[in-house]
Amino acid sequence: MSDSWKLTTHAAKQVVQAALLVHDEIEEWDPNLVIAGRELSEDRPEDWVLEAWYPERPGANQISALSSLFAGNAPSFKREKLPSSDWVELSQQGAEPIRAGPFYVRTPGHDPDPGAHNFLIPTALAFGTGQHQTTAGCLEMLARLKRGGIRARDVADIGTGTGLLGFAALSLWPRARITASDIDPVCAPVVEENARLNGIPLGAKPGAMTIVIADGMNDPLLQVRGPYDLLIANILAGPLVDLAPDFAASVQPRGSIVLSGLLAGEQEEKVRRAYRRAGFRLVERLQRGDWAILWLKRRSGGR
Repeated sequence: MSDSWKLTTHAAKQVVQAALLVHDEIEEWDPNLVIAGRELSEDRPEDWVLEAWYPERPGANQISALSSLFAGNAPSFKREKLPSSDWVELSQQGAEPIRAGPFYVRTPGHDPDPGAHNFLIPTALAFGTGQHQTTAGCLEMLARLKRGGIRARDVADIGTGTGLLGFAALSLWPRARITASDIDPVCAPVVEENARLNGIPLGAKPGAMTIVIADGMNDPLLQVRGPYDLLIANILAGPLVDLAPDFAASVQPRGSIVLSGLLAGEQEEKVRRAYRRAGFRLVERLQRGDWAILWLKRRSGGR
């Protein structure tokens, strides 16, 4: 047990979402400074709050880190001491479960749904905690692939973060080999712990997941296991555009790719153009809030 603190600021939805995107691009973020963004209430969808939790009194370094997420004039933060409690438990407060297709993703403190594929993902170990819409959209899209008859034997989850999307793919295709990767070395123990919590086998055999640390597809194991029947990438629009040629070389002809982390509108158009040039065609599109989720297939003849 320890004293814990919360920092809070209010801003428009667009401002908070932009700050969360900046946070997701920072590789050396203090793992003890956990942040999340949410709307204030259903009847005020444009009014958002950004909250940050820290296991001791936050000082100038923590305030500076949070302020750096905001373009222009950084907002002021309200600092609040929380009652003595378990830090991990506190950091889960306000993190509501995600329901998406057959999946139910919860944090500690929420009961499982007996009628769903359940995953327990602690927020304190999560990456991109403000983008539940992209995660939920990817989960729903994976379920649509399954319903559409897609068979996946080799799956790559690029930018895995918590491992959740790889776990979901394994629940849909139990004999698949899942290769999950992330550029951040912190993700390896996170994925391993989340796999333990959720009973996900780790290893190289079918029906198990392997985690590697890599920049894009730049890893020998990622390369030797390809080309993939299914590649999932819930990252950001810029890297998705840059990685389009590498992803095309890593996906089987007629193989599928699920992309998210891109805003509907200009970002989506740039991503779709890049993947058309790389030899993919759009199969289906979802939009969750401001975020687009794309299912594309690689043309049988390549480009």
